[in-house]
Parts: sequence; C-alpha cells; structure tokens
Amino acid sequence: MINVTQIDTNNKSQANRFIDIHYKLYETCPQWVPPFKNDVALMLNRQKHPFYEHSEADFFIATQDDVDVGRIAVMENKPYNIYHNVREANFYLFDADNNQEIANALFERAFDWAKQRDLDTIVGQKGFGPLDGYGIQIEGFEHRQMMNMMVYNYEYYSHLIEALGFEKKVDFVSSYAGIDKFKFPERIHSIANRVEKRGNLQVKRFKDKKELLSWAGRIGQAYNKAFINNWEYYPLTEREISFVVDNILVIAHPKLIKIISHKDEIIGFLFGFHDISAAMQRINGNLFLPYNIINPIGIADLMLELRHTDWISFNGIGILPEFQGHGGNALMYSEMENTLREFPQFRHGELTQVAETAQTMRHDLENIGVKFYKNHRVYHKII
Repeated sequence: MINVTQIDTNNKSQANRFIDIHYKLYETCPQWVPPFKNDVALMLNRQKHPFYEHSEADFFIATQDDVDVGRIAVMENKPYNIYHNVREANFYLFDADNNQEIANALFERAFDWAKQRDLDTIVGQKGFGPLDGYGIQIEGFEHRQMMNMMVYNYEYYSHLIEALGFEKKVDFVSSYAGIDKFKFPERIHSIANRVEKRGNLQVKRFKDKKELLSWAGRIGQAYNKAFINNWEYYPLTEREISFVVDNILVIAHPKLIKIISHKDEIIGFLFGFHDISAAMQRINGNLFLPYNIINPIGIADLMLELRHTDWISFNGIGILPEFQGHGGNALMYSEMENTLREFPQFRHGELTQVAETAQTMRHDLENIGVKFYKNHRVYHKII
C-alpha cells in the first residue's frame, strides 16, 4: 500500500524527511552532486524564500510499509501564469524508486492539487527560480552533474513520467568543450574589436569582489530583462532579483563575471563559475554541523576546490534582444574565449543548460565544434 501525505513545512522533522529522500536514493551514485541541504531547506521556508511572496507550493512524501519511497513538490507561479496568460502548475523535486505505482500516486496528488486551483496543465521539472535548473535528464547520465545548476536523475525517471502521459515541452542542452580546442573563428574577434573600438558597446571587467558587489543591483536588473523572449521568463520581483544575484555572487570569481554595457546601461553579461562539484560530493551537502554551526572542514574543502578545479561552467549568458545582431553576440563570444585564456587552470568547459529555443546560440556553438553531451527535458501534461 502506497500512501502520499502532505508535509508540514513548519515541522522540522517532516521537512528533513522530505530532504533526506533525495540523499538516500542517490548516496551510491557517482555522477550525483549533493545540493547544499540548507539551500533545499530554504525552498521549503515560506517565511524566507521570495517565491512565497507571490505564489504557493506544497510538498508530498510517498511511503510504502512505513518507508519513505518518493517525494514531489507542486507549485503555482502566479506571475508566470499572468505574464504568459496560462493556467499551469509546476512539479519539482520529484524523486522516487523505480516503481510506476509510486510515481502514479505522487502525481495523482499533484494533479489534484492543481485542479483544486483551477489549473489545467502541469509542467516540470521547473523550480522556484532561474537558479534551480530545468527538466528531467534524458541524456548524458555517465557525466557528473554540474553543481546544483542542473538536476541529475536516474535514467528511469523519464519512463515513469512518460507513462503518465507527459510529453515534451522544451529541451535544455548542455555542451562540453575541451579548452585546448575551444576557439571561435577569427572573424568573431575582429568584429568584437571593431565594436569595442567604436565605443557603442564596452566590456566591463571587475578587478575584485568589492567592485563586483557595487554593480550587483544593475546586474540583477539586466538579468531580468535579457531573457524576456525565453520560454521560462517572467518578471522577477526586486526580492527575487536580489536573491538570484546574491546567490551568484557567493561563488563568483570577479574575473569570471563580465558585463557588456551601452552608454552606462548593462545590455549583456557572461557568468563563469569554477566547478566545485567534487568538493560538494565530498561534504555531501553538509555546509552546517548540528546546532547550525558552520562546517569549517567543508568550507575549507570548497575553497581549495576553487583553486584546483580544472572545470569551468558558463551558466548565464545573455544579450538584450535589441542588441543581438549588432555586434553584441560577437563581443560576448570573444570575451568568453578571452576569459578561458586568463585562467590556465581550466582544461574543460561546460555551457550549462541552453534552451533549444535559443537557436542562434546553439547554431554558434555547433560552428565551433562543441559536443552536446547532456539533455534535460521539460515535460507537460494537460490535466
């Protein structure tokens, strides 16, 4: 008998049960990168996470013979629905044993939750904001997850979901490039040089963290505008912008963050990040010890990995739509290659989760010979 119950997010024991299902299911999986447990707990915190200022979510656990065997979050992002004139629910944090009955039971509760709110479609995986990663992984299971910028799941997840009648909505592809072979055509650099010399577009490079932080507000506003034509876009609130930018800046090296400006207005950006996945695996999500004490060994391990990792992730590349095709793209790609040359420690690069709807960027990447090696699919189902 499979029972599905809604958890009380104010009950710490129940919230921890929901979080721990993920860790128990993947504890022997070498490709999985454990998220920081405090980050997951924040998603369940209705008082602190900015999502709950405008929307709602609930969390469910499936049990069988008194053992936790699955979980799911279901939510309504009200600003998204208003902006796109749709009535969609989203599912996220879905994890389960390879058992169709468990998946059916969890999703039936999700469908009921959505119908009670007069929603007619459910879409996922799709989380609480733009940092949560999109989709169910359908290709590239042999490769390690890129930190918590994406979801990693077992191959059977897509079979469970498709058996429930879900169909493809959009794919997010991640691509790999060996740094020694990562080179844009010379004409890209020539165009970029001409554009910058004309003075219409400029690249802002940051010398230290203090200078980067002073630009945080402007970066957030540009981030909120750059993806306006993207499938996943909705206008973020001021608190959500701060939340996104603050989380980016925690792990950002100032010289891996580049801004493209036009007459003092930010019109594009390039976010690069040291891949600290190996250290995240070693500390197993535990940034804090019992009694909310910071884990000093874990923090030291993360800092050491920043110095020694030979992987970089580019996750957050955008140009305002009105500047695409006017030299902005060339300037961005040229600066991407320049960034890699500035950090000889990097031998491997990933462009993380580029939507298939970003056709120009995907075409550009194909032209330089990158390898599309992971694919995450967002599914939808009319209910």
